[in-house]
Amino acid sequence: MKKLLNGKDLADYIKQRQAKDVRSLIQAFNKHPKLAIIQAIDDPAINIYVKLKKLYGSEIGIEVDIHKVEQSKIESLIKQLNKDDSVHGIIIQLPIEDESKTEELINLVVKEKDVDALAKKTDFDPATPTAILWLLAGYNVSLKDKKVLLIGRGKLVGAPLEKMLKTSDIDLIVADRKTEDLKSLCLDSDIIITATGKPGLITANMIKPGTVIVDAGTASEDGGLVGDLSDDVYRIDNITLTPKKGGVGPLTVCVLFENVIKAVKMSI
Repeated sequence: MKKLLNGKDLADYIKQRQAKDVRSLIQAFNKHPKLAIIQAIDDPAINIYVKLKKLYGSEIGIEVDIHKVEQSKIESLIKQLNKDDSVHGIIIQLPIEDESKTEELINLVVKEKDVDALAKKTDFDPATPTAILWLLAGYNVSLKDKKVLLIGRGKLVGAPLEKMLKTSDIDLIVADRKTEDLKSLCLDSDIIITATGKPGLITANMIKPGTVIVDAGTASEDGGLVGDLSDDVYRIDNITLTPKKGGVGPLTVCVLFENVIKAVKMSI
């Protein structure tokens, strides 16, 4: 029988606790948490993410300021926000137009406000990789003594998650969407975490019975967001997997705002 790793259910519990944390910070220390999001590209997928973050913030009492600017103005804006004591977290919503500048701009954010945890020096855990681990832990899925396959080496998910998993005693193999023997690697794995942004990359004939699959891939398709799993994967019964919507995403937002709350506490 198919089981779903529903991140939304876990996120609802976390959100309630975070709202209490924010109220406590306001009442005890008069600290009003604020997150600044810098957005340089007007894209449907990006707009959805930014909108979700603003909504989540309002639901737990954290102010979210969205700064839509040209890429040429990002550097001066970061420097301004770094010095603003009322701002506790700063995010550069990726991608930006000239991706060769990504690393340089991200590293301008001071480590105390780098709530996306993308800079070389940061005080926080990366949002999506942490969300994946929260999701698996929330459903009592252990990575110990399992063959774990991580597909994707992207800056936001694959690379930081690989780093986190390699510090543990886990039987890990890392691949990407161009790996020639990807099908055989999938069939040999107990747990598959995929984050390539390639729609339909993983198909039903690549999955063995009993596999646990976490789809953290995101791509824009026909005005909506889709993951790495083909539709036929969802028709398999004897597996455990994230749903098409409400899997890793809701918990990623939770981790992000957890980092904002942590940033506020560190500033006290």
